[in-house]
Amino acid sequence: MEADKLLVRVAGGDQKAFEALYGLVSGPVYGLVRRVVRDPAQSEEVVQEVLLELWRSAARFDPERGSALSWVLTLAHRRAVDRVRSARAAGEREQREAARRGSGPAFDQVAEEVEAGLEREWVRRCLDRLTALQRQSVTLAYYDGYTYREVAERLSLPLGTVKTRMRDGLTRLRHCLGGAA
Repeated sequence: MEADKLLVRVAGGDQKAFEALYGLVSGPVYGLVRRVVRDPAQSEEVVQEVLLELWRSAARFDPERGSALSWVLTLAHRRAVDRVRSARAAGEREQREAARRGSGPAFDQVAEEVEAGLEREWVRRCLDRLTALQRQSVTLAYYDGYTYREVAERLSLPLGTVKTRMRDGLTRLRHCLGGAA
């Protein structure tokens, strides 16, 4: 009964009455919205929308047709259902769009694959320009993931020799690949 009187005062623009009404209805409104929407963040947004609507449309409340709490919960339920329907429709649109795009690769994907293939071919050509010893050292380090020390152990060479081969090989690769840019 108190909510009914407060809502009538809210319809007249009484902010103190709205604060008191807010305290009475915000909990039940959130509980109802949370059960319908399920997502906590979305539920909070819907509750804010409902309470704003309550402030703006309080004059539409008719105490002879029911209680203020029932009227507010009806507003909340409608808004929550609208949010669920909207989210469902958006999800269905996204699925249809994804299915439509899934019929063939996107242009950007094709372009990226072609570009990556060209880059791999350019790197292969540049690797072929290295000496066999440089190519072997660079390949072990950069493609097989070995450290310089591990490369030296695998090739039974001193670490300094491997470092020199790597430095010279990488310098030649940089010059060769510089022409690709």
